[in-house]
Amino acid sequence: MPQIPPVTKALMLICTALFCVQLLFGFWVEALFALWPLGGGLGGGSFMPWQLITYAFLHGSMGHLFFNMLGLWMFGSELESIWGRQRYLQFLGASALAGGVIQLIVVSLGASGGGPTLGASGALFGLLMAFGMMFPDRTIMPLFPPIPMKAKIFVMVFGGIELLFGLMGSNGVAHFAHLGGMLGGWLMMRYWRGLPPFPPRQRRR
Repeated sequence: MPQIPPVTKALMLICTALFCVQLLFGFWVEALFALWPLGGGLGGGSFMPWQLITYAFLHGSMGHLFFNMLGLWMFGSELESIWGRQRYLQFLGASALAGGVIQLIVVSLGASGGGPTLGASGALFGLLMAFGMMFPDRTIMPLFPPIPMKAKIFVMVFGGIELLFGLMGSNGVAHFAHLGGMLGGWLMMRYWRGLPPFPPRQRRR
């Protein structure tokens, strides 16, 4: 496990602190800062533009928070150390934004539930995509299943699982937000590397 660099540490502390606030004022916090469907959703909340980012800082349970922060530590720490703070924050923001936009589109089409979306999973799946693109042959030992696999295989397996579960219907998990985060992460990596669909530019890892 890598040491926790400053931005990753700050994000982990912010998410944990906000979860404690949710325990005290859950309805009001989620009504304002969770991502609600465009036409209003179950529970009385309504969509506001800032929710496309703020939803990533809220979590629905202790387990939800724990596994997202574990993933942020595992994958985000090394990427922050390589990219630096500014680029790392840009990437997380793009992944969370893409996840939120895709989730809104899917919900608007009636392919998912009408409740709020919350959690850092969209940004986390973007980090997972970036990790697989940068270190495709590095071996990862996931918690579920505990089978060692190369990072590129890990990304494909979890992307496929998310797509399958998303197509099977809503089960309380925003699978398309996860897939949107992966898409946003992939697009950011392509942009930085000057690869299609973006114009050529000086490439960076």
